Amino acid sequence: MQHHFIGGQWRAGSSGETLPVIDPSTGEVFDQLARGNAADIDQAVAAARAALSGPWGRMTATERGRILVKMATLILARHEELAQLEARDTGKPIGQARNDITVAARYCEYYGGAADKLHGEQIPYLEDFQVVVLREPYGVTAHILPWNYPAQMFGRSVVPALAMGNAAVLKPSEDACLSPLAFCAIAKEAGLPDGALNVVTGLGEEAGAALTAHRDIDFVTFTGSPEVGTLVQKAAAERTLKCVLELGGKSPQIVFDDADLDRAAGFVLKAITQNGGQTCSAGSRLLVQRSVYDTFVKKVVELFTKSSTGTPAMDRDCGPLINAAQQQRVQGFIDQARASGIPVLAQGQVADGVPAGGFYVAPTMFGPVPRDHRLACDEVFGPVLAVIPFDDEDDAIRLANATDFGLLAGIWTRDGGRQMRVAKRMHCGQVYINCYGAGGGVELPFGGVKRSGHGREKGFMALEEFCVVKTVVQFFGK
Repeated sequence: MQHHFIGGQWRAGSSGETLPVIDPSTGEVFDQLARGNAADIDQAVAAARAALSGPWGRMTATERGRILVKMATLILARHEELAQLEARDTGKPIGQARNDITVAARYCEYYGGAADKLHGEQIPYLEDFQVVVLREPYGVTAHILPWNYPAQMFGRSVVPALAMGNAAVLKPSEDACLSPLAFCAIAKEAGLPDGALNVVTGLGEEAGAALTAHRDIDFVTFTGSPEVGTLVQKAAAERTLKCVLELGGKSPQIVFDDADLDRAAGFVLKAITQNGGQTCSAGSRLLVQRSVYDTFVKKVVELFTKSSTGTPAMDRDCGPLINAAQQQRVQGFIDQARASGIPVLAQGQVADGVPAGGFYVAPTMFGPVPRDHRLACDEVFGPVLAVIPFDDEDDAIRLANATDFGLLAGIWTRDGGRQMRVAKRMHCGQVYINCYGAGGGVELPFGGVKRSGHGREKGFMALEEFCVVKTVVQFFGK
């Protein structure tokens, strides 16, 4: 039974109700979560507020950094145990789960080292005046995490908030929250003061809504669907709170006729099968110049046909999807595309021997996909690739920008001038040239535009998001 972590203690939910923890690879229940509600959120926020008035609020940036670095050491010491937990909770291949734990530790290392590096500044002003700019924590920060990367998202969202001196209240997804709870025990062992980190498990419409609407929080960060992100932003706007939102994508991989096609093909496959395609930054649209369309698509088809989905222990390209509803949603996209007459270019396999109750979907590649079809415009969040031809550079740019999302883009070309021309015209937050993804990209500012959200996570910029700038003007003349 998994309890809330509030004020440095494990606490049963106030309602006594629970939620099942389901193994996506089998569909079977293997644990229970406390079903948090507004009363539990009240307790967590109060604990966070108290921490700011206690040892945590008086701790120096250097001391905060040391705790986070110690957390990294403890995470790495329990690496395999945490990876197995993450794989079972999310269904992802064990190799990907191991990488996620490594990246979570890297977040603690990075922000532990950066905690005392975000300095204020002095502004030259009038004679007899001294002006300094201070950067201070917001106070109590609220974090709503998704289910696709719970370990990484803990590092990406919560760790920089702690590095900056905020006290965090976290509501992880009810579908995957075991690694954030495990990190609470590690944080306590590392010396994090009670109340600096609080976790309430439960449903989004209950515990999550209560957190974002709470009158005593100072900042909100959310990763998830655009629809829920809009509700979070409205709740924050009612109290004029700042929020950071990361709300998904429909990211293009643009392959020009002078690209290294063999190199690009491998990246294209990984970018859509990674985490079963349940990735906001998935390269879900493959845009290929017509002059090399047949040649390149053939290369990707060969790789796609060899791809497979299996249990975490099988360590295939994909694991099962997170739950039955997500499996049905992704299968609905596939069925609709087939019914529309869009050719299936390739399909991977579901490995022999997977449990019958697991939420498996074989990787599927469609093309050419009409530019206005749902498959070309909407986020699937599964291992489904839409292939679309384009004519020239201007056509590629129009097509790449022709969705409501703007998170990532990949550009494949040897032409240095074209690389920067196209990158500058992409309406998105990150652009990769002759590569895609960066092994976690802890150091790289990340976020979107348009319906993909606003604000930036990762990198040093995340610390700036989690602080308030205060200008102090001192007159020292006679």
